Amino acid sequence: RLYGLDKPLHVQYIDWLRRFVKFDFGKSFVDGRKVIDKIVERIPVTLSINILSMILIFIVAIPIGVLSATKQYSLFDKLTTVFVFIGFSTPTFWLALLLMILFGVNMGILPISGIQSLDVSGMSFTERIIDYAKHLILPVSVSAFGGIAGLSRYSRSSMLEVIRQDYIRTARAKGLPESKIIFKHALRNALMPIVTILGLSVPGLIGGGVIFETIFAIPGMGQLFYSSTMSRDYPTIMCILVIGAILTLIGNLIADITYALVDPRLRKKR
Repeated sequence: RLYGLDKPLHVQYIDWLRRFVKFDFGKSFVDGRKVIDKIVERIPVTLSINILSMILIFIVAIPIGVLSATKQYSLFDKLTTVFVFIGFSTPTFWLALLLMILFGVNMGILPISGIQSLDVSGMSFTERIIDYAKHLILPVSVSAFGGIAGLSRYSRSSMLEVIRQDYIRTARAKGLPESKIIFKHALRNALMPIVTILGLSVPGLIGGGVIFETIFAIPGMGQLFYSSTMSRDYPTIMCILVIGAILTLIGNLIADITYALVDPRLRKKR
């Protein structure tokens, strides 16, 4: 009766929809707190990690993919291909544990858990920023590793397809510099499929990484989802899933709008 579970399913669903409109996801089964309050506490941590990892992925992966395509079958292309397969096949939990042992235990230069040190209250503002940055290095690296491998492969395939087009051959026949051909004419068209990937990455900004947040003891959305699942905290689980569904819709909308802005042919059709 306390949670309305004694009511018929259709009544429970209507009540849930009514509360959903008001962003009222009920109270946690674990501690009795409002679910939305627990979510709001965790979102900033997960956002900071995933935004940084996404920026790192795009900054590193796109240049690697472009260079691999323009230098096809070269030593650089072969090395990046090996890196891609390693990135795809490396388990996240194994990489996280490896980096923790290497940089945290053996070398002792990076913290291996949490997002701040125990003595953070006695630090100055600058020291707190540095301490927070140190705690983010390992989680961001683990989060970005697989993404760099995947996106660089997508970028390479897209660039290879573009540079084989007739207009690229025409530009070369006119004697344009290779750098201008690649970065002005080819790159923009090659990035169009990447826009879709960017849009689909939006849900991950809030969803977080369940594995690495749990391993690094980071109080983010991923760890909250894991702990809620283990304790069968259904209101919290439902709230996280609903947020993920909403962000998926928003991500697809952003991808469609951005694609229309990048591709002038779509604007001409309108």
